[in-house]
Amino acid sequence: MKRALVLVEGYTEERFVKDVLQEHFWTLNLSLTPTLLVTKTVKDGADFRGGVTTFKKFANDVRRLLQGAGDALVTTCLDYDGLPVDFPGMATRPADKAGAHVAQIEQAIAAHFADPRFLPYLAFHEFEALLFASPDELPKAMTDMSKQAQFQAIRESYPTPEDIDEVNWPSKRIVSLFRAYRKALHGPLVAKRIGLERLRAECPHFAAWISKLEDFARQ
Repeated sequence: MKRALVLVEGYTEERFVKDVLQEHFWTLNLSLTPTLLVTKTVKDGADFRGGVTTFKKFANDVRRLLQGAGDALVTTCLDYDGLPVDFPGMATRPADKAGAHVAQIEQAIAAHFADPRFLPYLAFHEFEALLFASPDELPKAMTDMSKQAQFQAIRESYPTPEDIDEVNWPSKRIVSLFRAYRKALHGPLVAKRIGLERLRAECPHFAAWISKLEDFARQ
């Protein structure tokens, strides 16, 4: 069985890999193992937050994984929003809509390491965008269907969940409607209820990452 190490920035993404992605890739004979960034800022609990503080620290984590990876793939699951400006490609990114250059930044990060075993992925704009892929599931999880229409209206205002803009990030929009929302608690739960098939159909940048992992599994 092939292996892929997934460098994640927090507990939410770790649970997402385990609860949503692992089963699918197991059927393709690819074992996904989430690995937390060393640069996490809060240790544990329901409000666990990871976070990338500098590219230097991130690069140390990537190199550490690559050194021990053997023939395994090393990939990432990090939020694009909040990415430090010292990351490759960030200082020269165009001023237009972010969707045009997230892939460019991923390519710049990949070029920095120049290792075919490394596949960077940045969630666009952030993990919570995925939760808009099925606007019924989060209100159900929060046991507050009275906000479903407002949640649905946000989703319908954009071509895809990944286009929900960084001026008012997906997570901020969620918290404005559901004050009890906790990323580490509700995020993986709702993503699992939505299901990988729907997430891929609604979120093209995410879907492209999944397809690349599948290509690696089938090589």
